[in-house]
Amino acid sequence: MTEKMEQRPEEELVNPITQLPGYDETESRMGIWGHPLHAMSVSFPVALTFCCFGADALYWLSGEAFWARAAIWAAGTAFLFGLAAGVTGMAEMALVRGIRMRAPVWTHFVIAVFLLSMLGANWGYRLDGWESAVLPYGILLSGFNVLLVIATGWHGGALVFAYRLGTSKGS
Repeated sequence: MTEKMEQRPEEELVNPITQLPGYDETESRMGIWGHPLHAMSVSFPVALTFCCFGADALYWLSGEAFWARAAIWAAGTAFLFGLAAGVTGMAEMALVRGIRMRAPVWTHFVIAVFLLSMLGANWGYRLDGWESAVLPYGILLSGFNVLLVIATGWHGGALVFAYRLGTSKGS
């Protein structure tokens, strides 16, 4: 009872999302002279989040009021620049269909909104007494924000490098 097994050519699986119109459209529309605004603006809140944590740590080690004052300024400007970066990212999502239809973009969006809310909470907590706010909760918030900014930045970088989203094709 030997039967020859007939081999059928494997059918290619097709992702229906990739067939939608505009899927390949991923070039940034929010830019200046070919430079994407969102990619340029995220560096400020990232750096300022690290600065806030560093200032908190230096206040903890030295007790100098200067570092507590530096931390509140870093927290506030990280939040405000984060809002600006968020606006450019939202505009990018709204304007470019190929970006908007990818699930990892929405994951990045949710993490970034959570980060923004935590940056705002860190700043708001410090407004009612910047020196007394550092220990213990200010430094804990700053440390948590550093972890969030690392996760958000890593995910955003993956969107650019793996999917080529929000970039400029150049001339």
